[in-house]
Amino acid sequence: MTRRPIADHRAQVAERLSGLARTETIPVRVALDRVTAEPVTAPYSLPLFDNSAMDGFAVRATDVTAGATLPVRGRIYAGDGALSTLAVGTAMAIMTGAPLPSGADAVIPVEQTTERDGSVLLHESTTSGAFVRSAGDDVSAGDVVVGAGVQLAPRHLGALAASGVESITVHRRPAVAVISTGSELILAGTEPVGGQVFESNSLVLQALAAKHGGQVIFIASARDDDSFAAVLTAACQDADVVITSGGVSMGEREPVRQLLQPHGWFGPIAMQPGGPQGLATWHKTPIIALPGNPVSIVVSFEILIRDTLRELAGLPAIPAGQATLARAVTSVAGKTQFLRGVTNDDGQVVPIGGPGSHLMVTAAAADLLIEIDADTTALDAGAEVTTWPMT
Repeated sequence: MTRRPIADHRAQVAERLSGLARTETIPVRVALDRVTAEPVTAPYSLPLFDNSAMDGFAVRATDVTAGATLPVRGRIYAGDGALSTLAVGTAMAIMTGAPLPSGADAVIPVEQTTERDGSVLLHESTTSGAFVRSAGDDVSAGDVVVGAGVQLAPRHLGALAASGVESITVHRRPAVAVISTGSELILAGTEPVGGQVFESNSLVLQALAAKHGGQVIFIASARDDDSFAAVLTAACQDADVVITSGGVSMGEREPVRQLLQPHGWFGPIAMQPGGPQGLATWHKTPIIALPGNPVSIVVSFEILIRDTLRELAGLPAIPAGQATLARAVTSVAGKTQFLRGVTNDDGQVVPIGGPGSHLMVTAAAADLLIEIDADTTALDAGAEVTTWPMT
């Protein structure tokens, strides 16, 4: 049996989704974790005006010596709109963030003063610019606040809002639909009877897609019968891409393959777990068809889909790493195997659990995949291997 190479299938997935790249303009207030599609520049200089960094007294530095007393000729609060003027030889009480009066060039902190009877005693001297936030100190109008390709963290949102930016252009998150198939599937909380198993694939795929830039808009399950066509058609109404699980093998009841094979490609790829795969188009919507075993779902997404979905959302690819094996392993010829593993205290990787694609609880303890290439059947302890971080 001819198996499609992993790299070829990954490239086919990327090609199917390549036309989905879009940008959109959204309010800054809902832009957390989105990725900027272009640089965002400041519409204004910040600070907008000279203002006080402390509660204290606005003065002319040349009027101040330790022990001097100046008459207080007014009080300025944050938000005061009219610009005051400071007369020579006087002071004005000023609060943090309040605009500096014309003529003033320094602020004496309130802790360094004593105010009584309309005057203020200055305990220390000062210099021009002391405790003054000058206009444009932070950013000048037209300067870049956040560059292109930045995944927006809370600090970026704060900078944008403080700059007066209301909306920004970001990479659009592709709309993803998830469908799990299988007449044996039941939801957690249901008492299982003979032949039934708990459905987990849709939850896993929903979480993986959302974690890597997708916006999951449709989740459903379908039985192994003709009802799959109606569910798939409903999913395609608003989704950019549909990811299915199950129903792709060569058995008698494989609704995904049986419906979509005339509209795409179905067959094995040289990968374990996750050998049976499919790619198709239904109602002009790309369909990525994955096998049904839970571990196969995780491995298939991480290896075949993850970085393409991230690219559409403007996110960087997650690179593979290198490590050495803590113990010897064997593998199957002709298939690239992905063992589940963890890193030990010595920095080596340790495979955990067996190769079975049904061992989901065991796989949950792993935090990486260990790649054993298709031409390798055995590796000794200490051998260098490629590793893939698991989401």
